[in-house]
Amino acid sequence: MEKLKLKNQDNNLLKVNFSKALDNSSFKELVSTLDLPNDVLMKYTSKLLEVSKECENCKNCKSLLSCKNNMKGYCYKAKVINDGLNFSYIKCNKKIEMDKKNEYLKNVYYYEIPTNLKNASFKNIYKDDAKRIEVIKAIKNFYDNYKKDNYCKGIYLDGNFGSGKSYLIAALFNELAKYNKQSAIIYFPEFLRKIKASFKDGYNELFDNIMNISLLCIDDLGAENLTEWARDEILGSILQHRMDNKLPTFFTSNLNLKELESHLQINNSSSDIIKARRIMERIKYLSDEVILIGANRREE
Repeated sequence: MEKLKLKNQDNNLLKVNFSKALDNSSFKELVSTLDLPNDVLMKYTSKLLEVSKECENCKNCKSLLSCKNNMKGYCYKAKVINDGLNFSYIKCNKKIEMDKKNEYLKNVYYYEIPTNLKNASFKNIYKDDAKRIEVIKAIKNFYDNYKKDNYCKGIYLDGNFGSGKSYLIAALFNELAKYNKQSAIIYFPEFLRKIKASFKDGYNELFDNIMNISLLCIDDLGAENLTEWARDEILGSILQHRMDNKLPTFFTSNLNLKELESHLQINNSSSDIIKARRIMERIKYLSDEVILIGANRREE
């Protein structure tokens, strides 16, 4: 009897809450679309209130940026299943449209690269500095030629810190992604640490993908803690493979080619000097040097 009494109290409370919720026009409109009796619907009052609130937000939404729902770009929905309700988040039309618009970005892989580069584009490149004209021309020439021919020499882009080197290459790769060209930009110091961590298990899938990706940018070359293994087994293997398979390769660095060669010489032995020069020959085969000296722009 006590259990029955408590059950009746609970049902009465559900009815009261449901009745109050019906004063909300959005809630009332929502439940009228659900083909279930009120004694079932009242069990979901709180969730249905959330659904009605989010649906109302969607009706008044002007853009994805102004979305007020719990999950931006999604709306909480209720669906009748087996005489009950199932709740889930569904993409709104604005989110679907934006995802479709940005689908090409899936063609670019970023490894430990700042998130702002993922939205880099030609239209946002600063053109107010005459020192950048040569770089922009080189990038535009590659863009025009690569769409016609899948092999073009890449660019070794060196210059001072913060001049926008990585952004320029990211903008190029993002634009080519619209033509279904797959590419990757890897922050080289962190990439080496990742590969070294998986060394005992053999080179992982990441290494193979980087070796074979259609377009590659090795970002911040020269900033790594260099070892013979990193130079000869990792960097050397990547460059040789990409040479053999005619895969365009880009580099960004704070070091010019002469400074990079010194960096690649771990000691002064004749054999080590030859190994460093061999790496340099591969870099020069794969890319043309372009220098960018300009203002420190942390973002384009």
